[in-house]
Amino acid sequence: MTDTGGGADQACGVPGTTDRARKEIRAMTTLFAPTPTAAPAPGPAGPATARRTRLTLARRLVRPESVLLVSGAALVPWLYVLARTLPSTARIGHWNVAWVGLDALEALGLLSTAALRRRGDDRHRLTAAATGTLLVVDAWFDTVTAAPGGELAAAVAMALCAELPLAAVCTALALGRERRPTAVVTDDPVTTDSVTTDPVTTDQPTTDRLTPGRRPTRR
Repeated sequence: MTDTGGGADQACGVPGTTDRARKEIRAMTTLFAPTPTAAPAPGPAGPATARRTRLTLARRLVRPESVLLVSGAALVPWLYVLARTLPSTARIGHWNVAWVGLDALEALGLLSTAALRRRGDDRHRLTAAATGTLLVVDAWFDTVTAAPGGELAAAVAMALCAELPLAAVCTALALGRERRPTAVVTDDPVTTDSVTTDPVTTDQPTTDRLTPGRRPTRR
């Protein structure tokens, strides 16, 4: 058998083809191998990153429910302080401005709630809750600040007949379910069963018009 491998090349004084191929592959691999690049060193955090970190830490430490709970508990002893220190009567400046401002807020709340609900905007719940609270406050201060006699009777009648019922309506709107759009069903004349006849050739059998969503009847 004829030796065509590395033995014949070594006999003729030529290096073996296998070693030469390995050297060429190693040289090509070294030439075209990607140069390793070092990862960039982490630099100092910028002001935006530091501010975001502080905000995240503050949100984890200070929760809204914790703030509300502490504030509500702190008002309990404050009620005792007010009851013991405040006088039963006082001369108040800008009395008319205070009541006009309160009634203006109530009117704005009622109008905005009606407008938002008429447009189907679910944000009417927010304005309804705020308006109901203002109406209850109005009824409270009307009755406790009214003078005995006719003024007190008028304040109680206003609270029972206007302010508290409106507050109840606003509360019902704030706590009610979300309004869903109702589908309007219209009669489509195309979907009605009808028998069509070819006006040109009257001797052809009549066929039923195909109605979407219905199975054609057999005759």
